[in-house]
Amino acid sequence: MNRDTYISIGRRVLTREGEALAMLAEALDDTFAEAVELMLGASGRVIVSGMGKSGHIARKIAATLASTGTPAHFVHPAEASHGDLGMLARGDVCLVLSNSGETPELADIIAYTRRFSIPLIGVAGRAGSTLLRQADVALLLPPAEEVCPMKLAPTTSTTMTLALGDALAVALMEHRQFSHENYREFHPGGKLGARLSKVADLMHGAADMPLVPTGTPMSEALLTISQKGFGVVGVTNGSGRLIGIVTDGDLRRHMQGLLERNVDEVMTPDPLTIGPDALAEKALGVMNARKITCLFVVDPEGAAAAPQGILHIHDCLRAGVA
Repeated sequence: MNRDTYISIGRRVLTREGEALAMLAEALDDTFAEAVELMLGASGRVIVSGMGKSGHIARKIAATLASTGTPAHFVHPAEASHGDLGMLARGDVCLVLSNSGETPELADIIAYTRRFSIPLIGVAGRAGSTLLRQADVALLLPPAEEVCPMKLAPTTSTTMTLALGDALAVALMEHRQFSHENYREFHPGGKLGARLSKVADLMHGAADMPLVPTGTPMSEALLTISQKGFGVVGVTNGSGRLIGIVTDGDLRRHMQGLLERNVDEVMTPDPLTIGPDALAEKALGVMNARKITCLFVVDPEGAAAAPQGILHIHDCLRAGVA
């Protein structure tokens, strides 16, 4: 085979799986809504289970649910038969995946949910299968052929099951109005956590802020700029409100007789600021767009509008916000 053949095969697989997903979307009916409502009503957790390839999909669905506001975990059906059935309890909802609906290893989990009245949502590709007959809510996958040349390896079926899990998770998220703040609580690490960091998480506090009162001679202001190391100094009025900022550009524009001036004569009035609850990613975008290196942090709801901190572009870059 040559490269063009490989590309042709890849496109054929993706096209056919895309068509299967379109069939799945068209097939969704009230049973999908019933499944969402059953999971919303759970006082415990969503227990997701499946064997083989369905088990791999079940693990991913459980992880997606858990990270988006729906407590969930995966239980391996074979391990369930050897003690892990104790992970299921009243108040839980069980989501069981099986393309055939007849996977033998699922028998004990199914029987346990029936014995202890634990709601069961079944996902399978065969109408009338044991799993779907026993389930309180039966989600039937449409009859799309596997893209495997032998029609045997789980391919199209697992793609549809994974997508169905995503659809359930997003429906639950939107019902719960799951926010950026909620998402960050579950994703504090790595690149994603950095992107969801707030300005307040990265800013320097009051002790580090380069501030001088209105009327300060520029000789003193330059000392503050040098000592604090941000390359700027903020100017406050008698009530502590930020009314201006002296930047490197201001210094260059007033070089003639600079030391004979005060900050009011040199500063840029009404400087650009950002709120403490803004995402650090937004702050970085503002600094890049305006070609500046610092932003004073001011609560937009604060009556006095006194600065709470200062954020340097390097703070964002060190935290991985880029």
